[in-house]
Amino acid sequence: MSLLTLLLGYLLGSFPSGYLAGRIIKGIDIRSIGSGSTGATNVLRHIGKRAAIAVFLIDISKGIISILLAKYFLLNDFWQVTVGLSALIGHIWPVWLKWRGGKAVATGLGVFLGISWQVGLASLGVFLLVISLFRIVSLASLIASLSLPLIMYLSFNNSDFSIPYLCISLLAMLLVIWRHRENINRLIKGKEPKISQN
Repeated sequence: MSLLTLLLGYLLGSFPSGYLAGRIIKGIDIRSIGSGSTGATNVLRHIGKRAAIAVFLIDISKGIISILLAKYFLLNDFWQVTVGLSALIGHIWPVWLKWRGGKAVATGLGVFLGISWQVGLASLGVFLLVISLFRIVSLASLIASLSLPLIMYLSFNNSDFSIPYLCISLLAMLLVIWRHRENINRLIKGKEPKISQN
């Protein structure tokens, strides 16, 4: 059952919501324009706000459902983390799109909401705070991901602290940073667009 749930997590994560939004609404391949990502930010810039909100919510749901499946089958912390990680991998490298997907921010949020809603909401709060101050999605995503291990550590007391949960927060942070490496270069050069810009 553990391996089946792992596969289901990957398939959930690889559901190509952003790609489908581009094809259905505008007949385009969202990977061929803008950042090339299938995530909500690229959808917002090139398809529209409603589509972006829908993609964002679907991508969050992919992460939440993958963890809830693991919990439903009574899998331990290690397997819950592994299933969540498989959902992130599916989102970044979807089999349906020749391994070209999104940047794992929304799906990662869903994973952490599924693991601990307090951690998920705290990281979302960090994201929204940075967005409100700087209006740069990539910067908000990076700072939220960098804060995630600390939030995870602080959210558990010594009696129920989970090493696997801390590990997935570190792995998710590294994945987000790696997927945003081009954004980081633009941020350093002062050329990263704000959400009101193309």
